[in-house]
Amino acid sequence: MLREVLEETGVAVEEASYHSSQPWPFPSSLMIGFMARASAESVPRADEELEDVRWFTREQIASGTPKLPPPQSVSFRLIEDWFDERWPVPLREVPGAGRW
Repeated sequence: MLREVLEETGVAVEEASYHSSQPWPFPSSLMIGFMARASAESVPRADEELEDVRWFTREQIASGTPKLPPPQSVSFRLIEDWFDERWPVPLREVPGAGRW
């Protein structure tokens, strides 16, 4: 997982741990989510497989940028757990947080 993140995004990852997973219908796969810490000097970059790679602050997420995936998705749960760790209001209760 660490090597794949580095290859795809240019981000060196430290302290990775399994978070959760969900079935993924195309092509009958399993999406696996990890929580990790990026090394301080890592600068994200897109490659031929990724259209875009960016960092977002909790403030940006609370204001609706970017739009968030559906709450039942592993991607939302990853964002939610990270967000709720240091925000006074749970993400699901933030009125400005936009959904797809």
